[in-house]
Amino acid sequence: MNLFFSLLAGVIFGLGLLISGMANPAKVIGFLDITRLWDPSLAFVMGGAISVGFFAFRSMKKRTQSVCGGAIHLPSNTKIDKRLIGGAILFGLGWGLAGICPGPALVLLGAGVGKGIAFVAAMLAGMLIFEQLEKARKERQAK
Repeated sequence: MNLFFSLLAGVIFGLGLLISGMANPAKVIGFLDITRLWDPSLAFVMGGAISVGFFAFRSMKKRTQSVCGGAIHLPSNTKIDKRLIGGAILFGLGWGLAGICPGPALVLLGAGVGKGIAFVAAMLAGMLIFEQLEKARKERQAK
């Protein structure tokens, strides 16, 4: 049952990205480039997402299990460190250069768009590199 609702949530998210145009890298670049013809529509999409997320997280803090009966895993780390800041900068640079972030990249991949395929390949390569670096870092710390 959880798999069905996960799939349903993903389909709704993907459709929302397509309908809002947020899977279109040119629209995202139009939002980020304030020196030319600025497109503020992404700000409204982000505002809607933040407001839904805000109330969803607040209501989930009061529950012991999800609506479907599964365990709730809320983030507990509140520390802002150089790894978090570095990751945020790296994410922002990639988003700004490509006009794509992971959600829309998966939509573009599913649609067979070349930019999406290249982005997802680079994203997976980056994830593999990160895992190797983390493994090496933990091994160094253990010594």
